[in-house]
Amino acid sequence: MLIFFSIVLLIYSLANLYLYFKGYHAFPSLQKHRGLYAVVFFMLAAVFIVAKVLESRHSSVFTDILNIMGGFWLAFMLYGFLFFILSDIIYLVLKIFNVINHENALQYRKWAFIFTGSLSAVLILAGFINAVIPVVTKYDLTINKNAGEIREMKIAAVSDIHLGSIIRKRSMRKLSDILQKLKPDLVLLLGDIVDGEIGPVMRGDLLQHFHCPQCEYGLLAISGNHEFIGGASRTIPYIESKGIRLLNDEILTIGGEIQLIGRKDRSSDYFYGIKRKSLAELMSNADTAKPVIVLDHQPYDLNETASFPVDLQLSGHTHNGQMWPLNYITRMIFDLSYGYNKRHNTHFIVSSGYGLWGPRVRIGSRSEVLLINLHFNGSSN
Repeated sequence: MLIFFSIVLLIYSLANLYLYFKGYHAFPSLQKHRGLYAVVFFMLAAVFIVAKVLESRHSSVFTDILNIMGGFWLAFMLYGFLFFILSDIIYLVLKIFNVINHENALQYRKWAFIFTGSLSAVLILAGFINAVIPVVTKYDLTINKNAGEIREMKIAAVSDIHLGSIIRKRSMRKLSDILQKLKPDLVLLLGDIVDGEIGPVMRGDLLQHFHCPQCEYGLLAISGNHEFIGGASRTIPYIESKGIRLLNDEILTIGGEIQLIGRKDRSSDYFYGIKRKSLAELMSNADTAKPVIVLDHQPYDLNETASFPVDLQLSGHTHNGQMWPLNYITRMIFDLSYGYNKRHNTHFIVSSGYGLWGPRVRIGSRSEVLLINLHFNGSSN
């Protein structure tokens, strides 16, 4: 983890230095006031990190504001960096063909900065609007097993809410309204219910705004990596105090027939040195003649899961990259970054998540709630 965070901090610092010098060389006036420019720029660049540090010590509206500002700066850093790289490539091409010379180079840098900054701002605004309008993604699946008297079941699945400084009570009320309209038989929360530090959540008791009174089989959940980042000893009891049953490497039978296997997130080993049970251990206690649904926050090792008589696995974690082109990276990392896939007799669905991490911006992905209509057509005994 230390190596990982060191690499992230290095990339973050280099990207910000690149943006700093792009602005510095684009406007001569900034060179005359370079001290002030440096202070303002690096305050903006540091605000996200400062917000996280302050939040870990004391959560407040002030740290919420810093987190929001820092998140938008992260988005600008990503798209500003990409667009400035593109403008540098265009600059080199134009210079090779003598379109740009010493006299007009400054004008090019100036207008490239203005255009790049404006384009990034418009894109981020569009991504913000996109992020606050969740959609319902529907799947109809048939499981060829007998579920007793249950012929159909409507499941709503929600991953990666990331309750905290950015996702707050308004988002939870909207989610509750969506669930009330969908009228699912069962609601499954697929991990990362909490963003990290539990302080911003408990300060406003945010989970009190989440409810699904018409769910016949209740609210069930599994842990995600962020439950452990924020301190599982505080986060998980808070979640369970709101009537949400968290499955911790255990099997729960729904309606006397349908078996849910809730897996502890693999990050429990990274943060607490506690390894989760293997799928083989969990499956040894399952009646595989009946429907088996696995809940696993991070969609790794799908072929291993498909080697067992698992009928459906639901996951989240990837956010589908959240902001283009990061979705190309998640596709390289995970067996399934988003959507539906079937391997052998196992259905897999990975959600892009309801909430988000960092910037409240989604570009190339949507905030979603899954609605899965399961049909059981096994013969009755």
